[in-house]
Amino acid sequence: MSVALELPSLYPEVLLDQGTCQPSDRRWWVLYTKVHQEKALAQQLLGYQIPYYLPLVPKSRVCRGRRLVSRVPLFAGYVFLFGTNEERVTSLTTNRISRVLGVDDLEGLTRDLRQLQRLIVSGAPLTVEQRLAPGQRVRVRSGLLAGLEGRVLKRHGATRLLVAVDFLQQGASVDMEDCLLEPIG
Repeated sequence: MSVALELPSLYPEVLLDQGTCQPSDRRWWVLYTKVHQEKALAQQLLGYQIPYYLPLVPKSRVCRGRRLVSRVPLFAGYVFLFGTNEERVTSLTTNRISRVLGVDDLEGLTRDLRQLQRLIVSGAPLTVEQRLAPGQRVRVRSGLLAGLEGRVLKRHGATRLLVAVDFLQQGASVDMEDCLLEPIG
């Protein structure tokens, strides 16, 4: 029996840590993939050594009485590429991309992706949120997610912290106690 190696959601591992906002010929591109091609595209980008981020979250299901956990894309159809124009063209040769969107706000997308990665790493159960409506901006005061910024959502009487990728008008939310949040001026 062969064991498949786990696909990294971030390549290189320090992509969001390093100074991606410093002047270079690299920029963010949002790749909109063909149906269910996110992981295959990321695997090919890894092979080409092209920097990318594919936010993956755990999803469990029961099959024949056994609980299986897999990692699925948080945003269906999207992979974030941080590369040169030549690397963008190389990515198109995979025949897995439907559309490429250029990003003008490099700092804003980098900040959003850093926060999203931190939220995923926290292990908190996430809910994908689409077509965001403006809400009060807040910062988490203490705890595992201290310093994280987002918007407050109210859902079924519960408070949720929404961390958004504004470029996609999507994000992920997590249950949060009101007392842990402070408004941002």
